[in-house]
Amino acid sequence: MEFALVHCRLQGNVSQFLSPPFRSPFYDDRRRYSSLKIQNNLHFMSSTVLMEPSPRCQVSRSSTFQEASELANISWDNIAFLPIPTDFMYAAKSLEDGIFTKGQLQRFGPIHLSPCAGVLNYGQGVFEGMKAYRKADGSILLFRPEENALRMRMGAERMCMPVPTVEQFVDAVKQTVLANKRWIPPPGKGSLYIRPMLLGTGSVLGLAPASEYTFLIFVSPVGNYFKEGLAPLDLIIETEIHRAIPGGTGGVKAIGNYSPVLKAQSIAKGKGYSDILYLDSVHKKYVEEVSSCNIFVVKHNIISTPTVSGTILPGITRKSIIEVAQRQGFQVEERLISVEELLVADEVFCTGTAVVVSPVGSITYLEKRIKYGNGVGIVSQQLYSALTSLQMGLTEDTMGWTVVLD
Repeated sequence: MEFALVHCRLQGNVSQFLSPPFRSPFYDDRRRYSSLKIQNNLHFMSSTVLMEPSPRCQVSRSSTFQEASELANISWDNIAFLPIPTDFMYAAKSLEDGIFTKGQLQRFGPIHLSPCAGVLNYGQGVFEGMKAYRKADGSILLFRPEENALRMRMGAERMCMPVPTVEQFVDAVKQTVLANKRWIPPPGKGSLYIRPMLLGTGSVLGLAPASEYTFLIFVSPVGNYFKEGLAPLDLIIETEIHRAIPGGTGGVKAIGNYSPVLKAQSIAKGKGYSDILYLDSVHKKYVEEVSSCNIFVVKHNIISTPTVSGTILPGITRKSIIEVAQRQGFQVEERLISVEELLVADEVFCTGTAVVVSPVGSITYLEKRIKYGNGVGIVSQQLYSALTSLQMGLTEDTMGWTVVLD
């Protein structure tokens, strides 16, 4: 894959793109980032960016960038779930017509935002989380990217935002992953986490939708989300603080959904717990979600998970686990699950893009601790192996879920 170095004339109230260059501490051969100086006003301006040739841009130099095939020089055995600066990010914008222009690959780095940006003042934004895996033959796999595109569309509608088409979304993800191919961990060493974001970057003062929106994608190689890895998690049930309320935004991946749980989560982690399990805000007795992942309960041959009813995020890993479990002969139920039922379960596990499938070793409720088995449960292990084998291309994809990037 090649990218032409082009010189573009851009128009509009641009509030995204790169700021001053910096040098990454994570690897030795980091090249200095290009500096783009963007004026935040309504006149024409010039900037040099790396992007695919486009009829909207005039090629000023015949020069190409060959996609790097070698692996980045970092310790792949020691990566955690922390941001590592990579080479490129993707950006596209939409003005008042709601149509997104053809996006561009740019050097990864800070972005410029007006202090009046809607996302900064009123939290108008949604995001997604995805992963890419490297196979032994060098090819790259994405997992159900169209599902993330559809979920972003649902979230954008709730947040009164225009959104790229499914085709634009998936194509942008592919471009970003291939441009950062050398940052995809070797097989078995982790994955490339992909973070698409839709942000209200236009200026506002009174409460109103922004006049301009930016679709941005960055990536980072990651290891396990929880430090325990596949080892069982220790959760505590929160009875006073709630993650979501009926009629709110708990059912979409809005950026404002997550920071309200940070205080309770920090207190729990300070006491030695892995994370918090939240209850419904009305009856305060039905299980909903962990801070950033869905939850499943196993009893005999029945796997149950809270029904998606507006306060619970419709996780793509959740959806995939339901289908995998059904194919393996389990009975799967989506319904209300009370705390009492949770405490007598055979197994409990969490699912999410970041955590994949994480078994729960104990749950503490009203100072009473309930333990589940002596390690990773049989069902948790079985579903984890089945799903990750699909995601990593270790088994045949009879579900049609993976997308191969060569």
